[in-house]
Amino acid sequence: MAATTAMTTFNSYSPQEQAQESTDTPQLSKKPKTLLHKHPLYTPTHSKLSLQFKEKILCLEVMGIDSGKALSLNPSIHSTSLDSIHSIITFLRSKGIQQKDLPRIIGMCPQILTSTITNDLIPIFNFLSHDLKIPDHNFRRVINKCPRLLVSSVENQLKPALFYLQRLGFRDLGALAYQDCVLLVSNVENTLIPKLDYLIGLGFSKREAIEMVLRCPGLFTFSLENNFKPKFEYFEKEMMRDLSELKDFPQYFAFSLEKRIKPRHLEALECGIKIPLPLLLKTTDEEFADLLKQGDNNKSRYL
Repeated sequence: MAATTAMTTFNSYSPQEQAQESTDTPQLSKKPKTLLHKHPLYTPTHSKLSLQFKEKILCLEVMGIDSGKALSLNPSIHSTSLDSIHSIITFLRSKGIQQKDLPRIIGMCPQILTSTITNDLIPIFNFLSHDLKIPDHNFRRVINKCPRLLVSSVENQLKPALFYLQRLGFRDLGALAYQDCVLLVSNVENTLIPKLDYLIGLGFSKREAIEMVLRCPGLFTFSLENNFKPKFEYFEKEMMRDLSELKDFPQYFAFSLEKRIKPRHLEALECGIKIPLPLLLKTTDEEFADLLKQGDNNKSRYL
């Protein structure tokens, strides 16, 4: 196993011995390109760094992980041992995570490197297997989709989110696992409930709001301040459309306000035609141009 080989090399040999062995040891990535004993961390400039700490940083860099970013996001890496990091990587590899996945996964969630296998990681994989019914060979697919799963508490985050989503009507565990797993790492009290309440506050009934998020789960991932509020304000004040259109097409909130919603609305307005919301936003540029031509030929017709 490449990751194990590289880590064992860092942990067992001196820098000089590592350099000698580097030509025989499979490399995990293209960096570092220099021999280990010539790496900048081994120069006098960094003489105050301990050998163990240098080896730890080099280990991360050889795996393709930005050690500086990882340390800034998770300072606890300073005090964790190289053996502990080695154990974490070995465990993840045993669950199907490939070496090429590690830079992105750990880059997004460097807290993984200071987690514990027994108390943190094993419960997460048990949750994926038992609660989400994910077969072992698909662990990699789900983790790559949402690395934050690996740093989420099963009891305080994952299970409460799953319970809440199922209570709303999310019955398809496969869809939750493979498409919308980001919802499982969203806080129920601070994220999911406030967004549902916002939709209700716009004038939708609770049942209508729930149906909207079931049809478009992405609504739970959009920012209230940067997405919902400016887009609804434009919908209400400039487009002057009825709420029923949003109920039928909640995907409206997934489109860019500046790049899609405003330009298309203004073009249709200039042509003096009203186009149903799905056609206004979902059509390609060519199809939209055809709609405008049709409307221009018969402005009295509601497309």
